[in-house]
Amino acid sequence: MPASLSEDIDVLVKAKRALGGEYVPGENEPYMCEAQLDYFRRLLGEWKKSILAASADTLQQLQDGPIREPDLNDRASSETDWGIELRTRDRQRKLIAKIDSALRRIEEGEYGFCEVTGEPIGLGRLSARPIATMTVEAQEAHERREKISRDD
Repeated sequence: MPASLSEDIDVLVKAKRALGGEYVPGENEPYMCEAQLDYFRRLLGEWKKSILAASADTLQQLQDGPIREPDLNDRASSETDWGIELRTRDRQRKLIAKIDSALRRIEEGEYGFCEVTGEPIGLGRLSARPIATMTVEAQEAHERREKISRDD
């Protein structure tokens, strides 16, 4: 039952599959045209729905009863698994806030553009990380500044 670090990616892949693949944003159309915005709106919605369903499953398992392993080693292992599961759900809770923020940016006409430079983020990056708010270059610069301030 432990959740892996790649679970967020797996859930995103499932969300993309749920869209049916009838449309994939392409470079041959205007950037952030209505079709692209609709695609990302639906993708973010499916992603959020998948995360909420997984959270509901975890909540149901928690309500079904406490860990009752007779062996102390088995109990410790189960408790470790639950700890990992709960940390994953907490990370996904934060991810839902980012998904909601991306959906708000779509409605406000800001989606797909870097919050730092105002340049297009790019379809490739948005397909891989639909909640991205910065271009790769701006994100790398942000992370370098963060690392330098942490080192001080």
